[in-house]
Amino acid sequence: QVKLVESGGGLVQPGGSLRLSCAASGSIFGINAMGWYHQAPGKQRELVARIWRSGITNYADSVKGRFTISRDDAKNTVYLQMNSLKPEDTAVYYCNMERGPQSYWGQGTQVTVSS
Repeated sequence: QVKLVESGGGLVQPGGSLRLSCAASGSIFGINAMGWYHQAPGKQRELVARIWRSGITNYADSVKGRFTISRDDAKNTVYLQMNSLKPEDTAVYYCNMERGPQSYWGQGTQVTVSS
């Protein structure tokens, strides 16, 4: 089993920055992809960014050039640096890790972008 714990959410003004962290514990051998999703009220959960074991990254078009996903394998942690935040980025952000057909989720952290 894999346990994921997110941190770093909060309230920020438009144009501001936040860094989300997701620490993994448990049986993390074989994790092939780590990512961040977000879900706004009344909307479906959507992929924000993903980093593969190879280091290749994918981003949603809406965050390209503003968000950066990275990982620290020694700490079993994945990060999401969010810059130039917009009100439309407001959502609950979930950490996700995949191992073959298995998908693990964190509990989510709220990000609110508002003046």
